[in-house]
Order: sequence, then C-alpha cells, then structure tokens
Amino acid sequence: MASVYVDTSALAKWYLNEARSEEVEDFLRQACPVCISSLTKVEMRSLMAGRRREGHLDAQTQGRVLATFEGDIALGHLVLLPQTVESFLTAESLLGAYPEIALRTLDALHLGVVRSGGVEMLATADRVMAQAAEAMGVDCRAFF
Repeated sequence: MASVYVDTSALAKWYLNEARSEEVEDFLRQACPVCISSLTKVEMRSLMAGRRREGHLDAQTQGRVLATFEGDIALGHLVLLPQTVESFLTAESLLGAYPEIALRTLDALHLGVVRSGGVEMLATADRVMAQAAEAMGVDCRAFF
C-alpha cells in the first residue's frame, strides 16, 4: 500500500473505541508507512484532554493512550513528517484555491504536510478534509 497520512480524526479511532474503529484498525495494519505530523501530536493531546474534561476518559486511560501513541512514534509505527515552510505555504494556498470548501486552518496545515511530504493517500474521518483532499487530487480513505 502507498504511504498514508492519517489525520487526528481517523487516528483517534485507532486508539479509542469509536464508531468505525475496526475499519481504521484493519486499514492501518495494511498501510505502510503511516505518517503523521507534529500538528497531529498537539491535536491528539488536545483531544485526550477534552475527552477527559467531558468525562469520557479517566486520567489512567488518558495516560495509557498517550503513552501508547508516543511509543508508536518512537518505534516507527507512526512516521513523523516535518511541518516545513513549504507545508505552511501550501496550506495557505489551499485556503484560497478552494473557496467553496469550508476548509479550516489546521486541516489545511495537515493537507500542506501531505502535499509537501509526498504522501500518496489521506485517511480521515472529517468530511470537509476529505472533500479538500479529493479536490487537490489526493487519494482519500474516509471513515465517516
């Protein structure tokens, strides 16, 4: 399988039991390599903190999930792609290139990493991000 960038919305399904988690698990087990960015790390911490505040996770589960996530990066199961000047410039241009798509800033930054990192496919559970990826010619595997 081609290189895959997995955004936070899909990656959360790998670490937490959510709708379509099994599909994401099956897909990612076959994907090689699975790429993320530093932005993904920030978003995963934010997501876990939010789930804890909302009472969906306790502190122990939050810590275990984040430790597993960081371990997957350290072991190379998740490849950390850099946020470069090129990825930021690409994100900026995407926001202007597709005015009909309600692309948000952070999603544009993820797509900037996809484009500048030469990644061939995006995995996401975000409809708008999937729409933008398809508009820019990136293969997309959606989990929504």
